[in-house]
Amino acid sequence: MGMTITEKILARAAGREWVAPGDLIMARVDFCLGNDITAPVAIDEFEKAGFERVFDAERIALIPDHFTPCKDIKTAMLVKQMREFARRHEIVHYYDVGRVGVEHALLPELGLVGPGDVVIGADSHTCTYGALGAFATGVGSTDLAGAMATGEVWFRVPASLRFVFEGELQPYVGGKDLILHTIGEIGVDGALYRAMEFTGPVIETLSMDNRQTMANMAIEAGAKNGIIAPDRITREYIEGRFRREPRYYESDADAAYESEYRWRGEDIPLLVAKPHLPSNVARADELADTRIDQVVIGSCTNGRIEDLRAAAEVLRGQKVAGDVRCIVIPATQAIYQQAMDEGLVDVFLAAEAVFSAPTCGPCLGGHMGVLAEGERAVSTTNRNFVGRMGHVKSEVYLAGPYVAAASAVAGHVATPDQIQTRRAA
Repeated sequence: MGMTITEKILARAAGREWVAPGDLIMARVDFCLGNDITAPVAIDEFEKAGFERVFDAERIALIPDHFTPCKDIKTAMLVKQMREFARRHEIVHYYDVGRVGVEHALLPELGLVGPGDVVIGADSHTCTYGALGAFATGVGSTDLAGAMATGEVWFRVPASLRFVFEGELQPYVGGKDLILHTIGEIGVDGALYRAMEFTGPVIETLSMDNRQTMANMAIEAGAKNGIIAPDRITREYIEGRFRREPRYYESDADAAYESEYRWRGEDIPLLVAKPHLPSNVARADELADTRIDQVVIGSCTNGRIEDLRAAAEVLRGQKVAGDVRCIVIPATQAIYQQAMDEGLVDVFLAAEAVFSAPTCGPCLGGHMGVLAEGERAVSTTNRNFVGRMGHVKSEVYLAGPYVAAASAVAGHVATPDQIQTRRAA
């Protein structure tokens, strides 16, 4: 019997010809990362254990993105700790204000992670890099400390689930809707410690931006990792970008999957995840009675250039509703520059939205858009748990950029078609 793409990558990293679900392995990591919340804890553990040097100063990234720029003294001290550790150990990939971006958009953009890699990060959305054909997963800060010192980490090999998307997508439907549909169908624990492998004709036509959105939210179904086999789109994305030699894997025809799911793209509408779980999914066009106070377009899930283009397509010639705050956050400096070059920033400002420097900020209720008691937000972020973006009595509705932008104009959950109908009238 053959192996899945996830099993092949882990076998290579463990120096073995074969692995199977449930095997315990010690794997060599190709890259590891931490941010301004998790890296300081890892640094403390690294130093407490008496480690004197990192395993490879070019295969570690420290990225203070969650509270960028620092919002208070406490966060400034955390970033200072990261900066000083990076200096002591000559860590190459430390990125601060002016160079920083949201980590899971920045690392692929810089070519630091790629096909066939084993990537760990002390952040649950490290699974984003599975869009490139990597095994990428979040770990605890203690595991990051050990990996920074030894370059190794242990795993239990996950069983794989196969998600096949056939047919064609409806207008405006993208990666966010596909992953919300998936989580809505299987639940927030439906892929618990499993590999979610996305495939099929719809996936083959998805851009890398949309693929990263899907892999990013695999953790919201409880998955160990999400992954898409490399293809032409992957090769085009990494060409001239990836700094190491790519390793291309794909699942064998006779690989064993624990379960397989099949859906048709044309059956998937624009979706919204209502409070307080990503699995609490509903059609966007059925939520017009849901008034909102804020819209956030950005994050490691939907802060890439295609997301900003989608939002601008809806906002062009429109105004954000008078009682709604609309915050647009590009995920990296390069995306910021591209949005300026394409005139997208002019569209956002003309619509009376705020355009921010790259930051995770409001996604975790950190800053740049914290919600008060009783407020509702439509957000292109990845979690809508109780208190996620602020007060425990606030609410977050998760959506893609088209729905988010349309909702900002309407003042309630809306779709682009609903905005166009209103414009025509």
